[in-house]
Amino acid sequence: MEIVYKDILLLPWKSDFAPGLAEIANNEKISDNLRDGLPFPYTVQDAHSWLDSIMPRNDPPQFFAIFYSGTLTGSIGLVLKDNVYRKNIEMGYFLDEHYWGKGIITKAILAVSSYAFTTFDILRIYAEVYSDNTGSRRALEKSGFSCEAVLKKSIIKKGEIKDSCIYSVLKENFRIEDIEIRE
Repeated sequence: MEIVYKDILLLPWKSDFAPGLAEIANNEKISDNLRDGLPFPYTVQDAHSWLDSIMPRNDPPQFFAIFYSGTLTGSIGLVLKDNVYRKNIEMGYFLDEHYWGKGIITKAILAVSSYAFTTFDILRIYAEVYSDNTGSRRALEKSGFSCEAVLKKSIIKKGEIKDSCIYSVLKENFRIEDIEIRE
């Protein structure tokens, strides 16, 4: 399956993509804005370990490689919640630093959100970002997400205590984009 939206392509992750994933994720600026589950430095073995952990539960696809102009540029994923949160999906993503500021992640957020709202029985998508990650916050806002909470001193990253922000969008307030899904 592929998701095509404007000039980006989202493909479910494959083990063949591990070297490219390692090259992108082995960046301290990316690591600094993600949870500690993404190690730094990031190796090809780390990429294979992560891919091995997500691939068995990637049907229907929830974790995607982002391609722009035929080049692997990042990752975007959906984590389906359960129990009392079962109508929610948490979204996470990162983009190769060389492609920051080009609108690619905004398009990926719009595409994967459109896919999620039409594929899964959910009412809400949310993402948690560090308050000082202005690029990510802006991409979410451009995609129709609103900041619904600032969690004061909620995280610790590299010994620094920071605030985080919860951004969300409800299905009823989201304009589904015209994405093409190819089987």
